[in-house]
Amino acid sequence: MHALPHLAAVDWLSLAIFFVCWAGYAWFSEHSQRGAGGLIRTSQAYRLAWASRMVEREVRITDSTLIGNLMSSVSFYANTTIYIIAGLVAALGAADQLLGIAADLPFAGPGNRELLEIKLMLVLGSFVFAYFKFTWSLRQFNLLSILVGAAPAGTAGTPEIDAFIRRIAGTNNLAGDDFNRGIRAYYFGLAAAAWLLHPLLLALVAISVTVVLYRRDYRSPALAILNDEH
Repeated sequence: MHALPHLAAVDWLSLAIFFVCWAGYAWFSEHSQRGAGGLIRTSQAYRLAWASRMVEREVRITDSTLIGNLMSSVSFYANTTIYIIAGLVAALGAADQLLGIAADLPFAGPGNRELLEIKLMLVLGSFVFAYFKFTWSLRQFNLLSILVGAAPAGTAGTPEIDAFIRRIAGTNNLAGDDFNRGIRAYYFGLAAAAWLLHPLLLALVAISVTVVLYRRDYRSPALAILNDEH
């Protein structure tokens, strides 16, 4: 808290833009009606179709392999995030040396240890958030593998089979959504790092990240393929 008086008005404004971009885009892509046509919710429909096909297969080696591939991706990001967090904690311990280096950077301007620490804490907080999302996503993928192993064989249309299809697809959706939130935290963690150079860069990069995320979720060739648009 002792660092807060060192924040100028431009710092507070940039922080507000940063959090509005992050939280606003998360709400837009996951909950709003206008954001229903993006990659996140489009892929949820395909997960439901996957669950419906899965229960029809007696041998589910393909499904187990696909889940294993998903878990490998999440594990990679979780492990990488640990190293990033460790590096940021080390950077906090070397704040005095970093302050001298930062002073020589263009647009850095004058600074002090307290201000540098709060900037590093924002970056650190972003990646800690990502780590929690990745590890929770990994645990939910583990639950998904259990559900796949317990799923009865049959076809959609009976109450028991339909209930299991919804459970499998729902768990897959939850795990995938948390993985997406972790990736989003990576993007905004990079935006937070721009604050080390200049407060206005924090706002500019946060807005740029939001635009990039929007284009990838709503204007990308991948979405066009999923929607079978030509």
